Amino acid sequence: MKSKLNKTIDFNIESEQGKKYLKNCIIDNENIKEYSKNEIKNKTINGDSFSVLKKIKNKFVDLMIVDPPYNLSKDYHGFKFNDKDDLSYELYTKSWIEAILSILKENASIYVCCDWKSSLIIGTVLSNYFNIQNRITWQREKGRGAKSNWKNGMEDIWFATVSNKYTFNLDKVKVRRKVIAPYRKEGRPKDWIETEEGNFRDTCPSNFWDDISIPYWSMSENTAHPTQKPEKLIAKLILASSNENDFIFDPFLGSGTTSVVAKKLNRNYCGIEQNPTYCAWTESRLEKAKKDKTIQGFFNNVFWERNTLAIQNKLKKEKEYEFNIL
Repeated sequence: MKSKLNKTIDFNIESEQGKKYLKNCIIDNENIKEYSKNEIKNKTINGDSFSVLKKIKNKFVDLMIVDPPYNLSKDYHGFKFNDKDDLSYELYTKSWIEAILSILKENASIYVCCDWKSSLIIGTVLSNYFNIQNRITWQREKGRGAKSNWKNGMEDIWFATVSNKYTFNLDKVKVRRKVIAPYRKEGRPKDWIETEEGNFRDTCPSNFWDDISIPYWSMSENTAHPTQKPEKLIAKLILASSNENDFIFDPFLGSGTTSVVAKKLNRNYCGIEQNPTYCAWTESRLEKAKKDKTIQGFFNNVFWERNTLAIQNKLKKEKEYEFNIL
């Protein structure tokens, strides 16, 4: 029996919940010859990504977020991916990249998640199709120790664009950090905020992120998906590289984090996922997102460091409170 505090989404596709939410999805089949933008807008497609992508003809995607299977043997609740030799994984990477090219706008951006090993291959292949802008490394926080190696606690995200014309909203992704040695000018804070809870500065984000918490059992965003990405992580990508009402696309949707965050941030979205159970979990999360648009670690349009939840909660209660940069 689960604890009452355990909020993990883990229902079976054969359950009443599973059947209910799967009905909200588009089930791809051979009778569907083509998908229009309006048909798939704000939808979850249950099907094989390579098959579905062939049926989408128009360039309408502003931002693509891709979390492909890493080159590891993994069982995704009955849908298995087996590790490959480097050449085979390179060919696999080329195949999904070439499948998505036709739906990306000329000013579109793409983020691709990977671990350190698959990053070596994915980064190289991406550079043959896109303009590489950066490589983000984020701290996973979790991970088992290893007796004869370093604990694997980091993952990469490649940031690339179709052209040199692309969206990047710096002011939307600044990080609020504590100021240890505040500088004053004429007795007043310079480029930082003085509050009862401490001194803060909104800083430009770097390509190393150590402020991400992996979803765990007491968080409402958590599912039983083995490689779920945190909403805060995806929120940074969406806010930086898209605007409201843009179209966000995820060809390996998993348990739906990209779609859920896009909905919370007033973007249009579509995701493809072959596992019907994960599609149902996605729809369950999307239903909750209609009422609850909160994103862990993101408050007052600012990304906060870890271990500042108490401060955020206090500010939420003080409705009249508002930060003013001096």
